[in-house]
Amino acid sequence: MNETLKRALSGSVYIILLLGCISYSKESLAILFGIFLLISVYEFCRITSLNLFISLFFAAILYYFLWNKSQDFIIKTIIVSLSTIISIKLLFYLFNTKKSNFKITTRYLLLIGYIIIPFIITNYVAIGKNGYNPKILISILILIWANDTFAYLVGKKIGKKKLFPSVSPKKTIEGFIGGMFFTIISSVLLSKFYIESNILYIWVIIAIIVSVFSTLGDLIQSKFKRVAGIKDSGKIMPGHGGILDRLDSIIFVIPFINLFYLILYYVS
Repeated sequence: MNETLKRALSGSVYIILLLGCISYSKESLAILFGIFLLISVYEFCRITSLNLFISLFFAAILYYFLWNKSQDFIIKTIIVSLSTIISIKLLFYLFNTKKSNFKITTRYLLLIGYIIIPFIITNYVAIGKNGYNPKILISILILIWANDTFAYLVGKKIGKKKLFPSVSPKKTIEGFIGGMFFTIISSVLLSKFYIESNILYIWVIIAIIVSVFSTLGDLIQSKFKRVAGIKDSGKIMPGHGGILDRLDSIIFVIPFINLFYLILYYVS
């Protein structure tokens, strides 16, 4: 099969499955992301040489007990804070050109904060004032896809200055700025015509969070793979690689979106 066709087909199946499960119910979203989590744990263990069975067991237990705790703000605050701290640690790792690996205990902390918790709290994003609202999570996914798409198109057209050449030679500063610009425009349109929200500034802030941290998430995953000496995290999606290759932006954005939600909650 032609590689482009294979990539298009697997990408279409992924998007249909993702949007379908999110739209149907919070339970179908939870099941889908539970499956994604287990596959991602397998891929992460492959990259970092962690014990697969211990990691899968720990991931399954945490996900089972925490996926539906979005209304428990003490638990939510604790796990979102932990994931945010781990994410910040990963940013230091990204910008430290000398550091290439972690101790075994740190790798297990990364498993929890970088992989397991983001999949758990993805379920929390879809909970609005009136209960389950799939439009919120779908809008954030659209913003991530808009950022990736326009960063690529703008970078290809006018990109000259490399953003992070040691990790991802193709990304450019012009592409990053273009991606953010069109992501903000997309957030305004989604807020007005899809979500029908009157609080426009919140979605502009979300767009900026998405643009910055989805780019960083992609770079972090690229560094992990570069250090491990592999091209893709897995082979489950023909033409695309693994689940982590597809969700690297999402799992790094989600903790900061939840952190923003918590700030709005405690301020209000």
